[in-house]
Amino acid sequence: MSDRRYYSVRTGRLKGNTELSLQVLREFFVAIYEAFENKGYFQERLGINCVDGYINGSVGDVVLYSFRKLRRKGLFPILSRKDDFTEDEIFDLIEFLYDHVSQPIPSSGHYHSWNQCGHHYSEFIQGSAQDEFRDEINDLLRDYNEGYELSRKGEILSLPGGSLEPLLQAAVPAYDPSNVSARVEAAVEKFRRRKSSIEDRRDAIRDLADVLEHLRPQLKNVLRSQDEADLFNIANNFGIRHHNARQKIDYDRLIWLSWIFYFYLATIHAAVRLVQKSEETSSRS
Repeated sequence: MSDRRYYSVRTGRLKGNTELSLQVLREFFVAIYEAFENKGYFQERLGINCVDGYINGSVGDVVLYSFRKLRRKGLFPILSRKDDFTEDEIFDLIEFLYDHVSQPIPSSGHYHSWNQCGHHYSEFIQGSAQDEFRDEINDLLRDYNEGYELSRKGEILSLPGGSLEPLLQAAVPAYDPSNVSARVEAAVEKFRRRKSSIEDRRDAIRDLADVLEHLRPQLKNVLRSQDEADLFNIANNFGIRHHNARQKIDYDRLIWLSWIFYFYLATIHAAVRLVQKSEETSSRS
């Protein structure tokens, strides 16, 4: 599914606030759950509410299983709580359902006609089921509060909004995966994690600074010495990497940490490309 915005939203002509309230989030979440439930996408693992009684899926008793996994009681059956879920409960359930969705093979199983119960499937594939669920959920989450998304790993992350979103979505050019690409990806997830703390965000920036430190020998060949030194001066002198009395820490921390995170992330993207270009030039000469 495309994340395309239609005319009134795209042009800002829609009157009033388009941000979704918790009540609307709750209603849409339940509607999405019911749509996937009716298609049989939760039968394999979570079971089916048959007219003859609930039939367990592969996880067994879904009430006990969800309590063990989520450490919350009373989330199942979902429709019994549809009018009073909290934000945390909805987000927990979204991640949980993402992990337990699978697509039934239409030709498998049998149709239970009694009281129009529906199709009982016997074979499933995970395939695109998670992508389908994620697309539907993200169409909802992006307009809730400050904006969120369900990642491919199944974690709800905050959206940066505005022109910064493409930077977070862009993959770092393939270069030294274990020391660069994988570390950058982990730092981005840590920074964007819902309800990440000040220390979580500082740690993410330290991780990006470590990536730049790893690239430092190569950067010396593509940056002027003062520019290269300035990159590390920011992290070392503004309470990011080391702790000493001379460091500058009297800034609004959320604003400051966000700025330095995106600055370092953009710098890594540029630095890797510069290093790659320099190495390609050297190999041809």
